Amino acid sequence: MRSPDFLTAVGIGVSDLSRSADFYGRVLGMKETARFKLDYMEEIVLAHEGRNAVVLMHYTDGSERNYRDNPVKLVFYVTDPKKMTEAIRADGLEITREPEPAETMGGAVIALAKDPDGYVIELIQAPAPRAPVEVRPQTLEEAAV
Repeated sequence: MRSPDFLTAVGIGVSDLSRSADFYGRVLGMKETARFKLDYMEEIVLAHEGRNAVVLMHYTDGSERNYRDNPVKLVFYVTDPKKMTEAIRADGLEITREPEPAETMGGAVIALAKDPDGYVIELIQAPAPRAPVEVRPQTLEEAAV
C-alpha cells in the first residue's frame, strides 16, 4: 500500500537564483511552479510536470552562506542521458562521469555532472515505458479450461 505521506520537494541553497533557475529550467527541462519572497530568503520552485520539485533558495538576510560544492546529489531519470550530458556541457558546466552503462543498475546509462553551484546531478536512463496489458474478462467456459 502506498503511504499517504511523501516528500514533495528538496531545497538547495544557490548563490545566483536567476542562473540556477535558468539551468534547471532551460537545460534540465523543469518548469517554474512557484516563487516566494520571504523576509530572509527568496525561493523559486521548479518541477517536471506531476513530479517532485527542487526549491532553489537564496538567503537575503545578510548572513554568510556556503553555496558551493556541498555534498548533495540530485538524481534525475531522463530519456536520453547522452543528450542531457551534452546540454550540460554546452552550458559550460563540469561532467564528472560520461554517460555509460552501469551493470550495477541493470545496464542503465548513467552520467554525473555538476550544477552552477557544484551540486552533483546524476542522470539515469529512465526505464522504458511498460506496454499496456489488455485484460479481458473470461467466460465461465474459458475459466474452466
